[in-house]
Amino acid sequence: MKITILAFGIARDIVGGSTLDAELPETCSVGGLREILFSKYPAFQNLAALAIALNAEYAQDDQMIDARDEVVLIPPVSGG
Repeated sequence: MKITILAFGIARDIVGGSTLDAELPETCSVGGLREILFSKYPAFQNLAALAIALNAEYAQDDQMIDARDEVVLIPPVSGG
């Protein structure tokens, strides 16, 4: 399945833009997507954390992704 992933902060820098088109297996979990991203973009492995949201809610690695889902990469946030 083909999905479009939104990227923010340093995740945007790593993937080279605010969106990323990705081809995933027909059945793919959030954890599977994380593995694909780590393989294609090793810089993600250097982050303290990388949250993935589906449809505006933080997702667990065992959640399945549907082609209609809004997928967002949320890198660690710091501030003061």
